[in-house]
Amino acid sequence: MIDKPLLAAVMTLLTLSLVMDYSLSVYTVSHFGYADFHFFIRQSAAIFLGFVAMIILSKMDPDKWLSRVGLALFFLFALLMVVMQFLPSSIVNEVGGAKRWIQVGPLSIAPVEFFKVGFVFFLAWSFSRKLVNKENMGYLEELKIFAPYIIVFLFAVVVIAIFQKDLGQVVVLGVTLMVLILLVGSSFKFFLTLLVSAMAAMASLIFMAPHRIARIKSWWSTIQNDILALMPNSDVAKTLQVATTAKEPYQISNSLNAIHNGGFFGEGLGNGQFKLGYLSEVHTDFVLAGITEELGYAGLVFVTLTILFIIFRIFKIASKVESTTYYLFSIGIGLIIAFSFVLNSYGIAGITPIKGIAVPFLSYGGSHILAACIAIGMILMISKKVPRDIHGNIL
Repeated sequence: MIDKPLLAAVMTLLTLSLVMDYSLSVYTVSHFGYADFHFFIRQSAAIFLGFVAMIILSKMDPDKWLSRVGLALFFLFALLMVVMQFLPSSIVNEVGGAKRWIQVGPLSIAPVEFFKVGFVFFLAWSFSRKLVNKENMGYLEELKIFAPYIIVFLFAVVVIAIFQKDLGQVVVLGVTLMVLILLVGSSFKFFLTLLVSAMAAMASLIFMAPHRIARIKSWWSTIQNDILALMPNSDVAKTLQVATTAKEPYQISNSLNAIHNGGFFGEGLGNGQFKLGYLSEVHTDFVLAGITEELGYAGLVFVTLTILFIIFRIFKIASKVESTTYYLFSIGIGLIIAFSFVLNSYGIAGITPIKGIAVPFLSYGGSHILAACIAIGMILMISKKVPRDIHGNIL
């Protein structure tokens, strides 16, 4: 029996995504001259395909099919991410010099969304084969064992952060990798080494790219007054002061205003004001701000609790399965969902710079919806291995 509460929670968010996509895309539809149901129809198609994928995967035997699906996602989309850098612009959509989408007829596919699922499975599959019963490893032995995985991750860094200029996805994958390494028994010393190396690498990637430096400065300009007020008349404060001239503070400011404007119960479905040209593409990266304005803090709390419930069910499934591969994969998918939600929500609230990370199951976008549904379908496949009572409840 599959985990029906997990499926119900995911379908709840997908349904809300469909409703909010139609409501929040009204200005974009008008501005670009699309048909009224342009985004609604495209999102409906993605959700339908995602639902079909979830159901098909949930009916498969995990002992036979999980490895095949997971490794196929990893190798196929890793190859696509490399190959797409050499394809002509007629096939690959290029934005700001970054090739992120492969055009297939009327559809655009973002391979990185599917690669994330495959990457998590590859780690779970390989860790369970090589690290079972490995205890009390020395530092050099740990370095030798984990080196291949770090190399694979560095491949992802090059392709995603440098070629595709998408640091947010790398952050999600990197944090997930580090948590899984910690779970399979790495020492604190080795984990600390990875953490310091990761922070140094992230700083390097930021300083190598002018657009990332500009993004950090523009984010800092939105919070600097509150922080620098703690050290008035300080030379350090004067050094850290930056001018507020970039576009991003404008986006964050409007995002915060939209959230504030919603109040507790919101302006009402369809009545949001900041979607009318103030927040660009609000149905994508800023969907949480749009939801909060129209459905209020109550709507935001509902979304947050549903996301937390999904993560809870995934972790509960992970805690009950006997296979190490199933356990690590479930934990990894739960972490991907959690980190994506946190990064997006922190970004729209101005706590961290905006990363361009989609809200799981809510943001507009066929690739991220379909990839998320495939991941949940694989979790549902695993959930059939969980012991249950006669009423279907997990023991």
